[in-house]
Amino acid sequence: MSRQLDFLKQLAHGLAVQFGSSCEVVIHDLTRKDLDKSIVYIENGEVSNRHTGDGPSGIVLETLRSDPAKLKDRLAYLTKTDDGRILKSSTLYIRDENGRVAYIFSMNYDITSLLAVENVVRSLIQTEQEADSSEKEHDSPQRITHNVTELLNELIEQAIARVGKPVALMNKDDKVSVVQYLNDAGAFLITKSGDKVSSLLGISKFTLYSYMDKG
Repeated sequence: MSRQLDFLKQLAHGLAVQFGSSCEVVIHDLTRKDLDKSIVYIENGEVSNRHTGDGPSGIVLETLRSDPAKLKDRLAYLTKTDDGRILKSSTLYIRDENGRVAYIFSMNYDITSLLAVENVVRSLIQTEQEADSSEKEHDSPQRITHNVTELLNELIEQAIARVGKPVALMNKDDKVSVVQYLNDAGAFLITKSGDKVSSLLGISKFTLYSYMDKG
């Protein structure tokens, strides 16, 4: 596996040099037991302000929860940083000889300034008819996290937002929905996440597990 990782590091360096400082290239090692430190190599980490030894993004938990045979590379989707910059991202699943995903190879290109230019150009060339037409809806870019604590908090916020009401007003079905969303997202792979979610929802660990089984 070390030879495969060495090749990925060589490739990451080459891509970072080719596309410049706006292109971050990250390697997550899924063979490690310590999920808190999944990033084993990063080029141009200043794009997302991450470093070697930082924790996983949501895509890592999603990968660990998924059937490797059904995983397909995700190309040219949008993510965002803590300070609001928009990145064009691609994620490649690198498998071992047994077909298991051993590494995640990700590229994140900062397109914030390019989007600003695009908006200026669009305003200059847009016709009245186009301006009146409704714009297409786009999925919100997923925020890049630095460690498992940030990631769990982000997933909890997403789960609550999907229900559409504060925890204090949630009924049983709402709480089941929150738990199932978190389970599907792989949130319970994070150490002590069950304790935090149980406390937040005001339920016991036994109830939490029963809600997970309803999925």
